[in-house]
Order: sequence, then C-alpha cells, then structure tokens
Amino acid sequence: MSCALCHARKEKRFCPALHDRICAQCCGQAREVSIDCPSDCVYLQQAREHEKPRSAEELDPAALFAQVEVPRQFVYENEHLLVGLSFALAKSARADRAINDQDMIAALTAAARTYETLANSGLHYQVSAGSLGQQAVVAELEKTLKEYHELEQKHRGFSSLRDSDVLRALVFLVRMAHARTSGRPKSRALIDSLFSQFPEKESLIETPAETPNRIIMP
Repeated sequence: MSCALCHARKEKRFCPALHDRICAQCCGQAREVSIDCPSDCVYLQQAREHEKPRSAEELDPAALFAQVEVPRQFVYENEHLLVGLSFALAKSARADRAINDQDMIAALTAAARTYETLANSGLHYQVSAGSLGQQAVVAELEKTLKEYHELEQKHRGFSSLRDSDVLRALVFLVRMAHARTSGRPKSRALIDSLFSQFPEKESLIETPAETPNRIIMP
C-alpha cells in the first residue's frame, strides 16, 4: 500500500493523528507542521529523543529579550515565583488542549512586553495577546502574580515583588519556552514538558516554605 500523504512511497508506519498509514519521509517532514501529532505517538517521542535543543544563536535576540539580564542568583532567589508561573502555564494548557507551544510563547512574550514598559516607565500598557487561548494564558499568569503578592503579604506582612522582578521572571520563562519547543508550528514539546513537571493533581500555588524544587533550567 502507498503512503496516505504522498501516494508515492510505500507506507511504513501508522499515524495516530491521521488514523492512516504513511511513509517515514512524510512522517518526518509533516510532523508537528501539517500533522497535529499526539504526545503519545512513539515516532514523535523517538524524534524528540534525538532532536538537538535549539541554541540561542538560532533565534532572534529580540525574541529572547536580550536587553534584560536574568542572573542565575535571581533564579534561585525567586524559585517560588517561577514555579508558580510555570504551573500557571501548565494549568492553561490543560484547560485548552488546542493551545500549542507557539501560543504559549506568544502569551509569555505579550506579558513580558507589558511588564517591560511598566518596569522601565511606570506606565501600564497592556500588550494584547493574539488569540483567545493566548489571552487566557496571560490572564492565568496575572492571576498567579496576584496570588503571589497576597501570599507574600500574608506571610511577611508586605510584598517585595517588584515589576522588574516580574519582568525578569517572565523573560526567564520566554527563554525556557524557546529552548524547550521544537519550533515547528504545531509543536507541543514545551507543553508536554510542563505536564511532566506538574502532574495534574498539584495545587495552584504554595507558600514559599512548602514549594519543592521544580525549576528546570533552560
């Protein structure tokens, strides 16, 4: 039998997304590009195992907010904030299974742009995310930031979180997201890594003393 996509080469493997058999070449070319591959596809998993992580040199410095410094010490000192925001991403992806890595990156970038303006000028100019799904991700991030402020107020009597800190945290997550995704249009490698990091039965945000070490460096 011939491949269900090219109709020229012999089919070699079953594609769970198409519910049909395709050749290995079409699988490689269309994977996460025109085919919305399920995370449990064995061929997708095998490809990810052999795929080299994208380096910063492959990306536009503007996309990584090259002008924003995120010291390693900042990551260690703000682990609880980063965990909470990372969990917000996982929660958003579980709420809308149509969201892919590109949506996550667009939402994180919009949120970072908003806080960049706020940190640099004090002006609150909300950079709008594109789709409704992306807007929902931004809303979940803002909800988590509000809860973080409230937890700090409750346990310390004040909140020390500054807009510049939020900016650095969001930029860290933008860079992490670019490092984890394959960059293909329908990639969900980033989202799958978040699901692995945060099993479904996790609480939304924990007190700083209770939060375990779950930050994964990009």
